[in-house]
Amino acid sequence: MSIFRGIVIDAPDNLHNSIYCPSIKDQKYSVARKPQNVSIPLSFASLISCIYQPFFASTMWKLRIAEGSGPWLTTTNGHVGRQHWEFDPDAGTPEERAQVDKVREEFRKNGFRRQQSADLLMRMQLRKENSPCPPMPPPVNVKETDDVTEEAVTTTLRRGISFFSTLQANDGHWPAESAGPLFFLPPLVMALYITGTLNMILSYEHQKEIIRYIYNHQNEDGGWGLHIEGHSIMFGSVFNYITLRLLGEGPEDGEHMAMARGRKWILDHGGAVAIPSWGKFWLSVLGLYDWAGCNPVPPEFWLIPKFFPIHPAQMICYSRLVYMPMSYLYGKRFVGAITRLVHSLRDELYIQPYHQINWSRTRYTCAKDDLYYPHPLVQDMLWGFLYHFAEPILLRWPFTTLREKALEKAMEHIHYEDENSRYFCIGAVEKVLWLLACWVEDPDSEAFKRHIARLPDYFWVAEDGLKMQTFGSQAWEGALAIQAILRSNLAEEYVPMLKKAHDFIKASQVQNNPSGNFTKMHRHISKGCWTFSIQDHGWQAVDCTAEGLKVALLLGQMPPEHVGDKIEIGRLYDAVNIILSLQGKDGGFRAWEPQRAYRWMEMFNPTDLFGDVIIERGYVECTSSAIQTLLLFKKLHPGHRESEIERCISKALAYIEDEQEQDGSWYGRWAICYTYATWFAVEALVACGMTYNDSPAIRKEYTNLEGDRSNLVQTSWALLTLIAAGQVEHNPAPIHRGLRLLINSQMEDGDFPQQEITGVFFKNCIMQYSAYRNVFPIWALGEFRRRVLHA
Repeated sequence: MSIFRGIVIDAPDNLHNSIYCPSIKDQKYSVARKPQNVSIPLSFASLISCIYQPFFASTMWKLRIAEGSGPWLTTTNGHVGRQHWEFDPDAGTPEERAQVDKVREEFRKNGFRRQQSADLLMRMQLRKENSPCPPMPPPVNVKETDDVTEEAVTTTLRRGISFFSTLQANDGHWPAESAGPLFFLPPLVMALYITGTLNMILSYEHQKEIIRYIYNHQNEDGGWGLHIEGHSIMFGSVFNYITLRLLGEGPEDGEHMAMARGRKWILDHGGAVAIPSWGKFWLSVLGLYDWAGCNPVPPEFWLIPKFFPIHPAQMICYSRLVYMPMSYLYGKRFVGAITRLVHSLRDELYIQPYHQINWSRTRYTCAKDDLYYPHPLVQDMLWGFLYHFAEPILLRWPFTTLREKALEKAMEHIHYEDENSRYFCIGAVEKVLWLLACWVEDPDSEAFKRHIARLPDYFWVAEDGLKMQTFGSQAWEGALAIQAILRSNLAEEYVPMLKKAHDFIKASQVQNNPSGNFTKMHRHISKGCWTFSIQDHGWQAVDCTAEGLKVALLLGQMPPEHVGDKIEIGRLYDAVNIILSLQGKDGGFRAWEPQRAYRWMEMFNPTDLFGDVIIERGYVECTSSAIQTLLLFKKLHPGHRESEIERCISKALAYIEDEQEQDGSWYGRWAICYTYATWFAVEALVACGMTYNDSPAIRKEYTNLEGDRSNLVQTSWALLTLIAAGQVEHNPAPIHRGLRLLINSQMEDGDFPQQEITGVFFKNCIMQYSAYRNVFPIWALGEFRRRVLHA
């Protein structure tokens, strides 16, 4: 082993012998097999020592709040809202550690029946830190034949809010898991393996928890899904199998031959040639697939005039910022070192010998279990032109000079995005791609070191293991939580909690636009916005801005001696400006940026796995948030852009009505699915003065499919919809049935049980928001108490 500035690094058997970046001249890391020496640049060892030193000697995970240090980590607000896990050698009594082992074992035993973690490690820690817990009245049980009384509702509310108060962090936000996809973590492990930093960045304990997580979410048939509740697909199965192998698991390892069963599923379904396009890309980078089997992602697209409809600037930001680093790595045809392990995986993942595969014929091969969006003929024609004609020309002189300029342009954009997000990046998929692109450009670069420093922001640890999050949902769930508490009419009982939450909301608003000429860099204004997570993230989101502004306005109406000073008026105006800027011509609100492309561009969606990922569009949920907030702002601050706001609301209301489905529902894009969007839509209609009696949209009926199990979060959304629509005046029985379920489901400590995941994105992948199980039952009970019992 080697020792650098106090850090001891072991090289396990799976670490390869020599890592070489072919695109960087004379840059080489010498990485030997145990027990020989590990050689890394001293400056990089300093970075690892600074950021990760506590991880190597610890035995207990601890959630750190609003903390950060070291030369490579920057912040705009003192790290308010930051949450990251690390080891603490002194954390936990023997009894507490035994409890952690117990909940891990219980999850393992019940994994096939309950895929979602209950976020128990975080709950254990914060309840201990916030002890003594508030006095808790005994739980209530309402018989099926009884009406729901005010006493039952109020008692359940107090129990629920009191419990939830113990989960609040010291900076005012409520930490919670936002994970679920099974394709976030594998690319990170692949990238760290390629860069030779896997065993420096991920300690033994990190790797152990990642292995635990992947095994815990293996399906009974041996494969892995797109997400933890999904059926097995090639993308999830190949990614997670490779990850386990890179982390040292052997081909026959795992309980009940888990690795062998995973490999059998892959081979039985056609082998890795059938992985979708994103998988083909990552396998090519790792050396497990040939670039000849990938459809082109030419970086020259960044050089065409911006007004062209196919310019990447016209894409929705998430896709644009995925394909930006992909185009860089594709343009270089970068491939990591071909190690013994890579050679072994080539033998394990394919039906036929690797060297006999006709790669050009695999470009369109995609397993039927993976294919969500089949390519139309026009897209395949485009790929054929790029593959057979454009790429061969661009790889020949003098056109190679154009390729070099395109690569420089792609990296210019990557560095700009890195700097403006404090190396957070817009999301998990993009984060790893940008990290790898920076390393390929310069393995000892400051950019790569800053990327490494931000990795802990993406890790989350629960009883099912260590997973990779989107990037956190602190601001979004914080704004929802505040509203849920305020709607109960019990706010005066929870003033300290609301004051801390108010401080967090004020500290989370973004104060500046992106740097420099941001329109040239395809960015929109951000001054005055709230992000989905924390201020450092920097990316505006219209619904997060609307909900953040709404709670700032509501808390600003409370006595400052209770909840602190209200936010400055200029900052309110900035937030309104963000919201108004994101309304489309159809009246609907876009999530991140104005819509820049035509709908026909969606036919060029190359992902195979997702839908509606190419262009920005209107969203019912975002539009409702904007309507509700602008109405409240106009009431409290008349005169500021009043006529503009009125026109905006009128157009948005028409959009909401136009988007209603024939069965009376609205389609939700950010949660599952119709119940969620229907709640948002009805709240917008009611906020605009519509009622059951005068609005055909509200009177329409919508029912779930037969056989659905009860879900507390979905039930809460349905209750909020019915209460807002005035259902109690016509037939209160459905509301009472739903309330009984919420009341009788509350646990002994005031918590609510974790059930099926309710979040979703890009139509095909789910996302767990573990705070929803607390926020929405509280909100529904509070709305009943406020709108019905105290009307």
